[in-house]
Amino acid sequence: MESNDNTQKLERKLSPLNVWALALGSIIGASAFLLPGNSFLGQAGPLGTAIAVSTGALVMIIISFNYDYMINKYPIAGGEFKYAQLAFGKKHGFVCSWFLALSYFAIVPVNATVLASIFRSLFGSVFQFGFHYSVSGYDVFLGEILLAMVPLILFALLSIRGVRFSGIFQTLLIFLLVGGVVFLSAAAFISGDASFANLTPAFSPDYSILTGILCVTVIAPYLFVGFDTVPQSAEEFNFSSRKTKVLMIVAVLVGALLYIALNTVTAMYVPEGYGNWSEYIRDIPNTSGIMSLPTFYTAKMIAGNFGLVVTVIATIAAALSGIVGFYMACSRLLYSMAKDNVIPASFGRLHEKYKTPYIAILFIMLISLIAPFFGRTAFGWLVEMSSVGAAIGYGYTSLAAFKYARKDNNRFILVTAILGSILAVIFLILLLIPIPVLNCSLGTEPYICLVAWIIIGLVFYLVSRK
Repeated sequence: MESNDNTQKLERKLSPLNVWALALGSIIGASAFLLPGNSFLGQAGPLGTAIAVSTGALVMIIISFNYDYMINKYPIAGGEFKYAQLAFGKKHGFVCSWFLALSYFAIVPVNATVLASIFRSLFGSVFQFGFHYSVSGYDVFLGEILLAMVPLILFALLSIRGVRFSGIFQTLLIFLLVGGVVFLSAAAFISGDASFANLTPAFSPDYSILTGILCVTVIAPYLFVGFDTVPQSAEEFNFSSRKTKVLMIVAVLVGALLYIALNTVTAMYVPEGYGNWSEYIRDIPNTSGIMSLPTFYTAKMIAGNFGLVVTVIATIAAALSGIVGFYMACSRLLYSMAKDNVIPASFGRLHEKYKTPYIAILFIMLISLIAPFFGRTAFGWLVEMSSVGAAIGYGYTSLAAFKYARKDNNRFILVTAILGSILAVIFLILLLIPIPVLNCSLGTEPYICLVAWIIIGLVFYLVSRK
């Protein structure tokens, strides 16, 4: 049963542990288990990735100070939308929040499509049934489309049932995720088949050191986008907002450690027949089955089938935690925008029983259900779009913090706000402007998707104004 009363309030049921779990679960999705083979090692190598991820984490910590300042000033749902709107006006609030919504929304289907891709490599043709077609050389089957759709639909319905459920479930998933990565790391250290000696070359031989590090660093907005889910749930805290700084920083640091641990462990094992990890990574397109998933193959080789099962469970937990976290964050952002009439008011309706923005959640689900029809090819597009949206959100929040810090004469926040604003602009330049030497900008398909998202936003904005 729905309610048309937009004056209803979200319920305060999230504990500090719930909020931290939502943030970390949003940071570490299923893609964390694919990135070592798909991106990290091939572009930057073991040491280069560690440097890039650490640099990205430092940038996010700087920006998190700006978020903490604004959360304590305005502890309301909507986060960046409210900050940009109050500081620069409703139009700026809409621009900021609509691009940030893209960042949040994109990661929901990313986790679902990644699961389908992983299951193909692990279970072969089990889900390859029904009609099929090809997208950019990748065969898409009805069975795999349905496999990706199931968690999107299921967790949309569960997210509608209440934030308390989301918080508890997310906390459970995080324990499974972190426990899996810790087990895999420990297994690598004590295994006779994995060795630190295999971490050479330290950097990718296919890129210059600087280019490789920048190519990984530039997707930091995507890698760490989860930490800023904290302000989206500010109206649902059952604790003081003064704790948010620690929650965000710890989530970023733990997220960085998990990324680096998975990448390092993957490089520590070199399959028989290969001279080093770089030869194996180069040859992935010519492999099939579990060998096409370096992190999973390493888990099996150093810890047997039990290690593989643990890694699969951790990956599923990561995927589901990403879906749950961004359903919550994106729906609260759309809810806040609807309350201020910059998108249709229906997005601001709360479910009569569960007090959740169910129309917003269903909208996210329906848009997300498009991605599985593009198969694995959608993964890269969504990652790049998410990075653009997050960078815009970070920039607006930092600029808003700068404006209010000047009034409050808060010198520390003035410094972090200036740094955050500059860094956000740098991310956008690297992502949106093709620089041949670096080759880090968006591809054609993500640009098309970005334009489509802008058109949808303009339609919503014009309808809401009328």
